Amino acid sequence: MCNSRLSNYVLVIVLGTLSVCYGSAASAIRAAKASPTLLADSFEFTEGPVADRAGNVYFTDQPNDRIMVWTIEGKLETFLQPSGRSNGLYFDHQGNLLACADERNQLWSISPEKKVTVLVENLDGKLLNGPNDLWVDPNGGIYFTDPFYKRNYWERNDKQIEKENVYYMPPNRSGFGIAAGDFVRPNGIVGTPDGRKLYVADLSGKETFVFEIGANGELSNRQPFVPMGSDGMTLDEEGNLYLTGKGVTVFNKSGSKIDEIPVNEGWTANVCFGGIDRKTLFITAMDSLYAVEMNVKGAQ
Repeated sequence: MCNSRLSNYVLVIVLGTLSVCYGSAASAIRAAKASPTLLADSFEFTEGPVADRAGNVYFTDQPNDRIMVWTIEGKLETFLQPSGRSNGLYFDHQGNLLACADERNQLWSISPEKKVTVLVENLDGKLLNGPNDLWVDPNGGIYFTDPFYKRNYWERNDKQIEKENVYYMPPNRSGFGIAAGDFVRPNGIVGTPDGRKLYVADLSGKETFVFEIGANGELSNRQPFVPMGSDGMTLDEEGNLYLTGKGVTVFNKSGSKIDEIPVNEGWTANVCFGGIDRKTLFITAMDSLYAVEMNVKGAQ
């Protein structure tokens, strides 16, 4: 047994046996004995969870071309179908749902009344590879990843833009441009609430990087954070970073692993905090939606 007052990794010698265990952080962030609870499994592939201001969690079922919502009352509802084969989702500061609409490689803004506005259609006449995940900074600027995953519903077979980049659209929506490049396949993305740091996961490159964010949204001081990629990610109020793939792996601000949350599925795609108190971790995994009760709130 580890003493909860010791550091994250503690060497324990018991009857001559040397072992390593997680310390306080692993047990502190999750509610006592908490493990993922299956909420629903009537999907084909779930992605892109995000909570609105009330705590309702929106997520996508991409193969079935729909955006779903798990309400704070515990009900499953369809928000929008068809949905442009939406993948990653995020709310802007006006309450519009931003969606990486993968069907035509676009970025959408969906009003509460379900009116769709196309924010990004192409780059210099070329289709994007496939907007995948996104984050909105405190000023309203949008960062989004653009990896290439060939879809069976596309008419094209090849890339029109060779590089797989991270893009930035300023708050005034006056176009967009490359914020960062030199990735194998950028995927998950999230920033800190103060707008100073941006995390980007290179899923195929098996690395997650952290950048400093400048006053005008420019990224600098790229640093490797952990040697692990991720499909999606989120942050909690303590600054811990949650990465996905095989279950959910949690790292503290220093990049030390503090928890692993197993999920009984082949692939965990994405995560977010939701619920009325923002202390429930929602997990999209294959054809299912899970929830874990936490001791910490989401960062945003």
